[in-house]
Amino acid sequence: MIEAAAVLSAVSADWNDFSVIVFLLLMNAFIDFFQTRKADNAISALKASLASKSKVLRDGIWNEIDAKELVPGDIIRIRLGDILPADIKLLEGDYILIDEAALTGESLPVEKHAGDVAYSGAIAKQGEMNAVVYGTALNTFFGRTAKLVAGAKTKSHFQEAVVKIGQYLIALNFLLVAIVILDAIFFGPHDINWWREVTFCLVLTVAAIPVALPAVLSVTMAVGAQVLSKHKAIISKLVAIEEMAGMDILCSDKTGTITKNKLTVRGYAPLTGFSKDDIKLYGTLAAKAENNDPIDMAIISKVEDNEELTKRIKDYEQLDFKPFDPVSKRTEGEIKTADGVFKVTKGAPQVVLALAENRDEIKDEITEIVDEAGERGFRTIGVGKTNSEGKWEYVGLIDLEDPPRDDSAETIKTARELGVEVKMITGDHGAIAKETCKQVGIGTHILEAKTLDNLPDRKAIKLVKESNGFSQVFPEHKYDIVELLQKDGHIVGMTGDGVNDAPALKKADCGTAVEGATDAAKSASDIVLTDPGLSVIIQAIKESRRIFQRMRSYAIYRIGETIDVLFFTVIAILIWGRFPVAPLMIILLAVFNDFPIMAIATDKVKYSLRPDRWNMRRVI
Repeated sequence: MIEAAAVLSAVSADWNDFSVIVFLLLMNAFIDFFQTRKADNAISALKASLASKSKVLRDGIWNEIDAKELVPGDIIRIRLGDILPADIKLLEGDYILIDEAALTGESLPVEKHAGDVAYSGAIAKQGEMNAVVYGTALNTFFGRTAKLVAGAKTKSHFQEAVVKIGQYLIALNFLLVAIVILDAIFFGPHDINWWREVTFCLVLTVAAIPVALPAVLSVTMAVGAQVLSKHKAIISKLVAIEEMAGMDILCSDKTGTITKNKLTVRGYAPLTGFSKDDIKLYGTLAAKAENNDPIDMAIISKVEDNEELTKRIKDYEQLDFKPFDPVSKRTEGEIKTADGVFKVTKGAPQVVLALAENRDEIKDEITEIVDEAGERGFRTIGVGKTNSEGKWEYVGLIDLEDPPRDDSAETIKTARELGVEVKMITGDHGAIAKETCKQVGIGTHILEAKTLDNLPDRKAIKLVKESNGFSQVFPEHKYDIVELLQKDGHIVGMTGDGVNDAPALKKADCGTAVEGATDAAKSASDIVLTDPGLSVIIQAIKESRRIFQRMRSYAIYRIGETIDVLFFTVIAILIWGRFPVAPLMIILLAVFNDFPIMAIATDKVKYSLRPDRWNMRRVI
C-alpha cells in the first residue's frame, strides 16, 4: 500500500508526497535490514569445528588429506588430540578415550574398543587406533545435528503481535474509507475529483498502517538490550527479548549449565583399619597430575587442600606409574618410602576387590556401598595398597560427582517464583540426572529420552509436561522436546553450551548459550551469556519483562493515535464535505507523533511476576 501511494503520487507529479512516502519506505527497509543482517551462521560454525586434516590409508600408503575428501570405506588413523573427521568404526589398537561432551553432553570421556563406533566432531583424549569411515558430511551424527539446525524455524510472537495490530488498524481503515467513498457518491458534488478521492483514501490507508511500529518497538528492545549487556547477557536477536518476557518453560542442559562440568569428590567410604585420610593419600599416590585425567585431578585437589596430608605425601616417592588401562580398568603406582617399596592402585571397585586378599569377607560391604552411591548418582572409585607382605588390601572407596553450580538452586527457585518452570535435559545417566535435579530443587521425575520414541504427539506432550526432565538424550530428542512443548502452547526457552544443544537452541522461542559455549551453540542462540551458570537468566527475564511493558504501552498509544487521525479526519469530511488536511499532513502527523513517544523506551516500569504475552483483546 505504501508503494502504491508512492506510485500514485509520482503519476500525479506530487513530488512532496512522493519524497516523504519513499523516505518512510526506505526507513522501514533499513530497520528490517539492520535487524536481520546478522544472518544465521549456525551451519558454518558447525562446519568450522570439524577436523580440517586426516591421516588416511590409500593404495597402501598413509597420506594426510583434507577431511572433506574422506569417503565411506577409507581407513584412517586416530591419535591423541584429533577431532574425528567422520563417523567411524574402530578397527585396530587397544583402546581410545573419546570426549563426546560437545555432541552428547556426557561429562566424562568414553572408552572405545575395536568394533565400537565414534562420531565426527568428538575429540580423542587418550590412545591411538585405526578406524574405517562409514559416514561423512550430512550422513554423520554431527550432520544430522546440522540438518536440525538448518530446519529449525520459529515464528516470533512479536512479529505475530505487530501483524495483528496492523490487521486491526487496516480493517478499521477500510471501514472508514468505505464511508468516505459512499459519502462522496451520495452526498458529494456531481463533478467529483475521483483521482483526488482515491489518492486521499490511499493516503488515509497509509496513515492507518503503523509504519513506525516495528521501528519504535525495535528501538525499545535495543535500549533494553544495552541494559541486558550490563548483566552479561548479549542479545543477538532483538525479538528474543519479547520472547523471554513470555517464556513459561525453560529447558536447561545439565553439564556446564546447571553443574560445573568439573568432577569433584563427594565422599569417602574407608574400610576397617583405614581412615578417610588414608584413602586421600593412597588415591593420590595412584594418580599422576601430569596426565590431566579428570578423576586424578579431583582426587589430587583434595590432598592439596589439606596441609597435613601435603606434608605427609612428601615422604613418598613414585618410582613407576601405569595409567588407567581399559583392560585391567585400574591405575597402578610403585611407591618408595623410608620403610621400603609398596604398590597402590585405583580403579573400578570390583576390580580392586578382586585383588584384595580378604575379598570374600568384604564383598557384600563393597557391593552395598557401590549400589548406594549409584542410586545417588555418584561414580565410585576403589583404592587399594599392598602390605608389608606384598598382599593387596582394600583401603576404601571414593564417590565422585559433577556438582551443581553454587547459584543453580537459588536461580531455579527464583525462576519458579517468576512463573517459569525449569526442566533439565541431559545426556547423562538417569541416576546422575535425578541426583542433580534433587540437589537444585527441580524434582526427581526424570524419564529416559527413549520413552518418547514412536509415541503419538498427544501422549508425548503429556509425558513432557508431567516430567521434570529427561536423561540420555541426543540432539534429536532435545529438539523434539522443545517442539512438543511449543505445540502445547508454551513459550519455551532453552539453554546449552554444546554442538548437541544447537538444534534445540535454534528451535526454542528463546535460545540461550551459556558461558563457554561452542561457536555452534552461540550462533544458534538468540542470547549469549558471558557469565557462568543460570543466574544471569533471571536478570534477563526481569529486564525483558520491563521492556515488554514499555512495548505494550507504545502499542496501545500507537493504536489510539491512529484511530484519532482516522476517526476525526473522516468525521470532518462527513460534516464539512471537504478534506480538512492535505494527504501529506496526515502522513507527517502519523510519523512525527512517534518521535516524542520514543521516550517510552526508557520508561520506568515494574516487571511482572508472571510471564507476559500479547493479549490483543486487552490492547485493542
